[in-house]
Amino acid sequence: MPPSRVRQFYALTKPRVVQLIVFCALIGMVLAVPGAPSWAEVQRALVACVGIWLVAGAAAAFNCLVEKGIDARMRRTSWRPTARGELGDGQTLLFSGVLCAAGSAILYVWINPLTMWLTFATFVGYAVVYTVVLKPLTPQNIVIGGASGAMPPVLGWAAMTGDVGPEALILFLIIFLWTPPHFWALALYRVEDYRKSGLPMLPVTHGNEFTRLQVLLYTFVLFAGCLMPFAYGMSSWLYLVVAIVLSLGFCGYAFALWREYSDGLARKTFRFSLIHLSVLFAALLVDHYLF
Repeated sequence: MPPSRVRQFYALTKPRVVQLIVFCALIGMVLAVPGAPSWAEVQRALVACVGIWLVAGAAAAFNCLVEKGIDARMRRTSWRPTARGELGDGQTLLFSGVLCAAGSAILYVWINPLTMWLTFATFVGYAVVYTVVLKPLTPQNIVIGGASGAMPPVLGWAAMTGDVGPEALILFLIIFLWTPPHFWALALYRVEDYRKSGLPMLPVTHGNEFTRLQVLLYTFVLFAGCLMPFAYGMSSWLYLVVAIVLSLGFCGYAFALWREYSDGLARKTFRFSLIHLSVLFAALLVDHYLF
């Protein structure tokens, strides 16, 4: 297979998105193991990451297939191989199926059936329920569909323990609450793209001002959610300080965006949301080993 074709298939997996998914799953794995992990647990975590990466990549590829027409109308996504017609429907569907089957087999055989079924359910939730049903149907698509995107820590926790504990559900809640303000900030400065695509994103259906208010309100609720690991006893004061600083920063951006809109500020809010989640989970990781 020529290198250019390899790059095309790799692009279908949305590498940056999948990297964040695997990172969040890894956080769930680490927090599920008290103290320093044994070599066997490290191996188990690495195998689980591979399986989750494959299934997540499969879901991303299926999303590219279903939305190829929409992607072609949006500047942000028009470069994708499916949108440009560089990869056919059959090729993309086969690629997605192979990745999903391989990842599911790895998780079932070498991790545990619970992780495999939860990961497969996440695939169905994102690739079918969100992409096919919710996204073109309701402006609340990202809220309801955000449940699939919030699953990685739960998958990681299940991979190491064989069950789903309340700690994993707290991590799920944080990502679930983070998702709407993250994506709506993007949708605000990409509103014309979404309008051309025909998707009922909130800025298109309810306007700029209403969306900005929703972003602000969600950052307030997210702030409370980010305090739960400390309140439940999962973390110490180190995490609490980082969570407060990051949440104040996110709320600050959202408040400024609500008061006076600009595309530049919406873009900064979106970028800060990525920093918020990444550093927040990194703080959980550091806190876990230091205290």
